[in-house]
Amino acid sequence: MTARYWTRLGLSLARVVAAGLVGSFVTALGVYIYLLDKRPDLSVWHVADLDEEFTADSGISDFGQYLALEERLFTQLDRLVYDQVPVGPENAINRYSRGSLSDPDRWPLNWNRSFELGHEQPTAGVLLLHGLSDSPYSLRTLGETLQQAGASVLGLRIPGHGTAPSGLVETRWQDMAAAVRLAARHVRDAVGDRPLYLVGYSNGGALAVEYALQTLEDPSLPKASGLVLLSPEIGVSSVAALAVWQGRLGHLLGLEKLAWNVLLPEYDPFKYGSFAVNAGDLAYRLTAHIQQQLGALQQRDRLADLPPILAFQSSVDATVTASALVANLFDRLPPADHELVLFDINRRAEVGSLLAEDPRTVFGPLLAKDTRSFDLTLVTNENPESNRAVALTTAIGERSPGAATYLDDWPADVY
Repeated sequence: MTARYWTRLGLSLARVVAAGLVGSFVTALGVYIYLLDKRPDLSVWHVADLDEEFTADSGISDFGQYLALEERLFTQLDRLVYDQVPVGPENAINRYSRGSLSDPDRWPLNWNRSFELGHEQPTAGVLLLHGLSDSPYSLRTLGETLQQAGASVLGLRIPGHGTAPSGLVETRWQDMAAAVRLAARHVRDAVGDRPLYLVGYSNGGALAVEYALQTLEDPSLPKASGLVLLSPEIGVSSVAALAVWQGRLGHLLGLEKLAWNVLLPEYDPFKYGSFAVNAGDLAYRLTAHIQQQLGALQQRDRLADLPPILAFQSSVDATVTASALVANLFDRLPPADHELVLFDINRRAEVGSLLAEDPRTVFGPLLAKDTRSFDLTLVTNENPESNRAVALTTAIGERSPGAATYLDDWPADVY
């Protein structure tokens, strides 16, 4: 047998294997699409076209206009969603059934809307930015506490939120960022030259970082005196970049259900149960944009101009990981008045055996790193036999913490 024979045989086998792989992929894709399309039918809150929602192209120049548009949006929500959902026992916990146990209007204030907690003589202004699929409700208690401490507070309803899950099918991160700029200017006008702080949770944390970075490029934006980030969405899995193709494939095939990662009943008055594919995609695009901003500003030595950043993060958060927060944000910052507060597990609860990885693998290397450019505070047990929590702060350049700050006991239901 000649070399030519073996070459032809090898090519033939390669074609067979390639055809098999392609066939397997097409079959798997077909099954995946079939299963996605066999999910429950979409409801009116999944398909309502709420075109009164704010976008970066709305032509709105101040926050008063934003609130006026928000009022029209909720009027449209009543007409397109609430008016279409029957009232009765079968919808007793449906948030879109008027008078149900989950109807947001059962509360004195509908916390799905933007809210302001003003102060006659504010010591500071605070802009609250909620998370993805959440509403201003999620930060209301913090807002009320800050108002009592003397701050003038604005809780922004970020575009796509507080209405119906369909609101996140088309919203872009640029629309959200544009709303943050309007809101920041409004808070600055309300408090004058007093400090302005941005507090962001999850996706709101990413928007706060994006805003602070943008102020270094755009001097017309009011500068923040500090950022407070709660589990900020700084690192998102690269797999999220593929999510958009599911939605595009569904659009191509006319299968609307493919625009959704999760389809669940809507019983929470202030948070969506269903999750649009586009929401994951915009989160990925926003975090990628932030990395581009950081890289460009780092090359020009501008990151030293950022305001102090205080971040709170669980060491066992699987959605927003502490390691991603450090690698994608804190490690890129020059030494300054920044601090990361990490929450350990409750060591006395003995839940470590239930975890795939001990959180010490996350914060251990951070504590040992003497080139760290930020303060690191670990909230953990006083000792494994004690319920008492302590805060151990290791300053920049140090490898061991200073004196412990004693806190309350771990709550009985927190592990």
